[in-house]
Amino acid sequence: MKSKAAIRGGEFLIREVTIDEVFIPEEFDEEQLMIAESCNDFVETEIAPHFDDLDDHTEGLMALLLKKAGELGLLGLSVPEDLDGFGQSFLTSMKANEAIGSAYSFSVAFMAHTGIGTLPILYYGNDEQHQKYVPGLATGEKLAAYCLTEPNAGSDANAGKTKAVLSEDGTHYVMNGQKMWITNGGFADVLTVFAKIENDRVLSAFIVEADWEGITMNPEEHKMGIKGSSTRQIFFNDVKVPVENLLGKRGIGFRIALNILHIGRIKLGATVIGGMRRAINNSVTYANERKQFNMFLSEFGAIKYKIAEQIIKMFATESAVYRASKDMEDSIESLLEQGSTYGEANIEGVAEYEPECALLKVYGSEALDYIVDEMVQIYGGMGFSSEAPADRSYRDSRINRIFEGTNEINRLITVDSTMKKGMKHKIDLFEAANAVLNNLDKIVGVDLSEGDYYKAKHAFVNNLKTAVLMLLPVIQDTFKRQLVFEEEVLMNISDMMMDVYVLESTLLRVEKLEKNNLKPNISVYKDILDVLTQDIANTVYKSGFDAIGSFTKGTQKKLLSEALDTLTKTYSVNVKEARRRIAGKVIEDEVYKF
Repeated sequence: MKSKAAIRGGEFLIREVTIDEVFIPEEFDEEQLMIAESCNDFVETEIAPHFDDLDDHTEGLMALLLKKAGELGLLGLSVPEDLDGFGQSFLTSMKANEAIGSAYSFSVAFMAHTGIGTLPILYYGNDEQHQKYVPGLATGEKLAAYCLTEPNAGSDANAGKTKAVLSEDGTHYVMNGQKMWITNGGFADVLTVFAKIENDRVLSAFIVEADWEGITMNPEEHKMGIKGSSTRQIFFNDVKVPVENLLGKRGIGFRIALNILHIGRIKLGATVIGGMRRAINNSVTYANERKQFNMFLSEFGAIKYKIAEQIIKMFATESAVYRASKDMEDSIESLLEQGSTYGEANIEGVAEYEPECALLKVYGSEALDYIVDEMVQIYGGMGFSSEAPADRSYRDSRINRIFEGTNEINRLITVDSTMKKGMKHKIDLFEAANAVLNNLDKIVGVDLSEGDYYKAKHAFVNNLKTAVLMLLPVIQDTFKRQLVFEEEVLMNISDMMMDVYVLESTLLRVEKLEKNNLKPNISVYKDILDVLTQDIANTVYKSGFDAIGSFTKGTQKKLLSEALDTLTKTYSVNVKEARRRIAGKVIEDEVYKF
């Protein structure tokens, strides 16, 4: 059976996508919006009054609030109904994650429990493990943590030294080792712990109960941000783990970790949108209330610029994240129809889009960082005070560029996973790339000032895709097996891919809004698209220019540089007035209503 997904992971580079093939946020149905609103109401009524208390680590508060979320069913949204969950779709869970994402450190604890804490057991556990652990995790009766990182095994997780040795009678493993940076570590009841069995070279995964003998913890870590989340080092000293608590098969722990990280990355992309919304709304409120020189801050052009850029980055992130999420949901549903188990379908359905998961984690986290940084600036001196909300937003945002694999690693994953798809012929990447490379003399630019608005925009996006494609066979031929060490070049190309995906997603959203009459004032959405197009034309050019200069010379350098110049050339628009109109809408609305 052919996948429902309109497009395979990474295939966006070699296909022109139409509005009928994408989902946009305006298409969420009433039930999905109601669930998201319930999550938002929970944040504002139950969590927001305790932001300061959470940051002060009020004893037992975070666990209590998580259990309240469980009582309302929020911890079990993605858990099947037969395991005491609500059985909601992947897309619905993403929208719920966005709503929870505005809750600062609570959102970290929530995501750690519902994501990396629960999903390994839900997706890889057997029936007995499901019945024993998942219902309690779905209702909040039990809380979860994920134990992967070690002092000398961070990004290189497989270098971990925690060991599990099978007992002589074969009834249990004896586990010894140390884990660090464990979110929810201070109160979790159920731990997913990664360790090497005997002298294995690769990890296995175990379900460990936190009250078992031999488990000890360091005091809470003192962190730059997300101060309210519990973060502990956990020590395992001759902990007896029953053999039936091995999760999945021996030696697949690293695979489990990687697959859960794919899901974590795309879900972080949704979570940061909630943080963006709170930061933008706070920025606009302050700008509308604060006066200087007998003018409200929101009347100044410099402030309008900042607010507009905040809006553009959030709108673009929304467009790209929910486009990818619907593709993943369709892939999951297709795999279920083909007979895959629930766990297999969710794992493989998301893993198919490994490039998109990685690039959206990067884009979303960096967009949020930009937004909260400008929030501090809009607040001015008050932005540097802990009495104003900018302080917490700024500090709590920073971890997202480290969570779920650093942004540097995720940039490398974006390119690596896409190229592997091409080499394995899962997508016709190199066929398309070589066709581009062999026809550089036929490349023509796009005049965005002429002809049909959307047709011209699509042609320009295709040109940006061409700019990426022409570099892939060249770097492969130049570096061969040494390509993995050319991280700077790979990151250049990753940034180009990220920009292309985000711009195309935004274009498709705006086009769909107008053609389906989903928004009354489409002109301001075209303003967003116009400014984003011009900005991305410049960033793609810089990334490509830097890459070409880093590994080419002579005639090849000249040809590629000339092609890049043609492909990224755009029509200059009045971005000043466009940004003023974008800012004007949110200043008038007083909250983000795009």
